[in-house]
Amino acid sequence: MQTTEKRVLVGMSGGIDSSAVCLMLQEQGYEVVGVTLRTWDVPSHFSTPGQEEPDEVLEARSLARRLGIEHHVADVREEFRQVIVRYFIDEYMRGRTPNPCVLCNPMFKERVLCEWADRTGCACIATGHYCRLVDKDGYRYIVTGDDATKDQSYFLWKLPQTILRRMIFPLGGMTKADVRAYLAEKGFEAKARGGESMEICFIDKDYREFLKEHCPDIDERIGPGWFVDSKGLKLGQHKGFAYYTIGQRKGLEIALGKPAYVLKINPAKNTVMLGDAEQLKAEYMLIEEVNPVNKEELLRCPDLSVRIRYRSRPIPCRVFPLEDDRMLVRFLAEASAITPGQSAVFYDGNRVLGGGFIAFQQSVRKLAQEYAENI
Repeated sequence: MQTTEKRVLVGMSGGIDSSAVCLMLQEQGYEVVGVTLRTWDVPSHFSTPGQEEPDEVLEARSLARRLGIEHHVADVREEFRQVIVRYFIDEYMRGRTPNPCVLCNPMFKERVLCEWADRTGCACIATGHYCRLVDKDGYRYIVTGDDATKDQSYFLWKLPQTILRRMIFPLGGMTKADVRAYLAEKGFEAKARGGESMEICFIDKDYREFLKEHCPDIDERIGPGWFVDSKGLKLGQHKGFAYYTIGQRKGLEIALGKPAYVLKINPAKNTVMLGDAEQLKAEYMLIEEVNPVNKEELLRCPDLSVRIRYRSRPIPCRVFPLEDDRMLVRFLAEASAITPGQSAVFYDGNRVLGGGFIAFQQSVRKLAQEYAENI
């Protein structure tokens, strides 16, 4: 199909944000085409007995009919299971804490939307992410959304330039309250009062229950191990390293007479190191699979900061490139709970310069000593 500049593909989840995007773009003169990705069926998303499709598909289809727009459903459940859910389980089995939304955007959702945009003749792709875009020196950058409580720039650092150049984020300059008010004003009062979606779309309850359900032999493969202190002394037994994450304090089920936090996870030995909050602090961090927009700008940026988890405060920092797409990061302010598997996302003010995955930190002290003068 011939591509049309004013024909835009919208990823429709059936929720508040994507519904508002459809309305806004239609008002701006775009020919809107909606695609709903059926990625994972969660029981709570089926409101009535015998319902064959989840609520989000039915709601998106209903909105499309009301607006008179073309709508498609992409059943990608098996591919989602093989790519995203497999990654999620494998990361916990490696003793890491995964970032499924970070991987899902470039490797799955936006990629599939690009394929559908080509198939339906759409030049642009729009989503309900709360962020903005800006062009600088030939590159397209993600910029934080105006609503700090909903900003989703952290999750999008892996999106390549080829996809970013096709993206539209209509909600970047709005707050969630603005979006709800807009929908109500346009006659979609029920939609405006809708609830929020889950942070991880395929987990209905606790991730540990999910691991047991989809990896039924997890307890046989890992089994109980030892809680240890920073000197390696055994403190008591735990249920298996995959059930813990760095910085965790609640649910440890061990009494030490004082608050204890997970400091390190060693999957090879099936040990979980515990300690106090002071021991969680770090001056350096090692990251891998680094994906900068412009590497030279990232290395030279005088006001560089990094977020080491979603909604965490930006921490001033410096970076030094290592081999194999790794970087050594030096924090210039207090940082705590460096969690392998999570994302480290770099900012110049509100502009995303790139990111990487937090690596295991075993060699970070040696590297810090080796490159201390450079960073």
